[in-house]
Amino acid sequence: MHPYEPCADPADLADPADLAYLSATEVRRLFEARELSPVELMRAVIDRAERTEPVVNAFTERLFDKALAQARQAEDRFLGKGGLTPRPLEGIPVATKEKHAIAGRSLTEGSLVHTGTTATENAPVIDRILDAGGIIHARTTTPEFSIATFTHSRLWGVTRNPWNPDLTPGGSSGGAGASLAAGSTLLASASDIGGSTRIPAAFTGTVGFKAPYGRIPGTAPLSADHYRGDGPMARTVDDCVTFANVLAGPDPRDHVSLRPKLVLPAAYDTVAGMRVALCLRLGAYEPHPEIEANTRAVARALADAGAVVEEIELPWTRDDLLVSLAAHFSTIFGALVSEVAARHRDRMSAYAVAFADTMAEARERVSYLDGLRVETRLQRELAEAMAPFDVLLCPTTAVPGLPAGDDLLGRLVVNGEDHGEPLWAAMTAPFNINNRCPVLNVPSGHSSWGVPTGVQIVGHTYDDPTVFRVGKALEQLRPWSYGPRRRPLLGTSPASPASPSS
Repeated sequence: MHPYEPCADPADLADPADLAYLSATEVRRLFEARELSPVELMRAVIDRAERTEPVVNAFTERLFDKALAQARQAEDRFLGKGGLTPRPLEGIPVATKEKHAIAGRSLTEGSLVHTGTTATENAPVIDRILDAGGIIHARTTTPEFSIATFTHSRLWGVTRNPWNPDLTPGGSSGGAGASLAAGSTLLASASDIGGSTRIPAAFTGTVGFKAPYGRIPGTAPLSADHYRGDGPMARTVDDCVTFANVLAGPDPRDHVSLRPKLVLPAAYDTVAGMRVALCLRLGAYEPHPEIEANTRAVARALADAGAVVEEIELPWTRDDLLVSLAAHFSTIFGALVSEVAARHRDRMSAYAVAFADTMAEARERVSYLDGLRVETRLQRELAEAMAPFDVLLCPTTAVPGLPAGDDLLGRLVVNGEDHGEPLWAAMTAPFNINNRCPVLNVPSGHSSWGVPTGVQIVGHTYDDPTVFRVGKALEQLRPWSYGPRRRPLLGTSPASPASPSS
């Protein structure tokens, strides 16, 4: 439960794994200085993937040969050949979530039901990555239909946390978080409808941004669901800023995508003088003692840096959160899964069937209007509580981890200890209800369970720069760099690829 140690000087790096753990920001500097080739980097990332994937299982598809060819083209741009200028992500390996469609490639969303389905066009985030020069070298795993806080499916098997393979990297962007932590990518695309970006970021010690609704264009029909949105994951705040700037902006395929495009600044003021609301329970959650301790340590660091930190509580209750979530999910996302379950129940994972059944029951008990009545009250209560503050700080999860491969259909039991109902293990869904708020997950430390923990930095509606200002300060105040002394031991040698870190 201590800050991460700083990374070694990149000039001292020799092991290919060290190259794979460089930040995209540092890689760009090295590319421009001609001290590192995109081909050399891609080979290091591929080597790292070959070492870690047998245990981690973060990838659904490897595009390594094509990626190497694209890396050679990126190298030419940095050498000035052909008169082409390097683009924002030129030569950077990016792993993309399988649900982010790539024309001509699989679009199964982790379900046997969709085996053989091929995408007919790119998702908007895929076009943005490719247009910016990013190299998609792999596609990442999700739970079936991206409906869970863990990542395993009948189609792809179990994805494991590189820090402790007995635990999940979270979900639904679990393959994204796992690949970042494993060093098999530098950037990863994600999405978030109830915490699917922030939960994996917390469990893997990475940075994940839930952008406010409309900031980043999505794919129909769920692009019209104001709980969800696509977004960036990375290992550093600077990398997340760069990636967010690539993904943001209007797209005619998504009429709610905001214009004009917001461009996040690259540099930020210190947190001195900022007002931070610390909320440990969000009214309805019971965070594990280690989660609380790490969150308080983050708050102390901000206070020591000159921020004014005040602890508050929200009036939210479990009943109100349940009504809002049940009404919303059962009407939109749950209805989509229920349509599939009505025809292909026998081919679906047990947790996907359970989700469909729960949503069908919810549709009988609460209406969308019921949900809106509660949702708008919850939004007002958050706005009023945050009014005197610049941001709200709270845990991302209530527990330090979740077991890998568990459908979580009963109680959450880890190491023989009962941790309650799995629904309350993550503290993210309230900010999908309040989805005009930007939310940034950054690491808060480690737990005795052998995996990182995270905090959410919640901003006022559409005030993205402020959450990055606080996130950047915390990265400097409590460094979490994936340096040689602070990264998963998984894959450190060919002979012992499965050694977890503690």
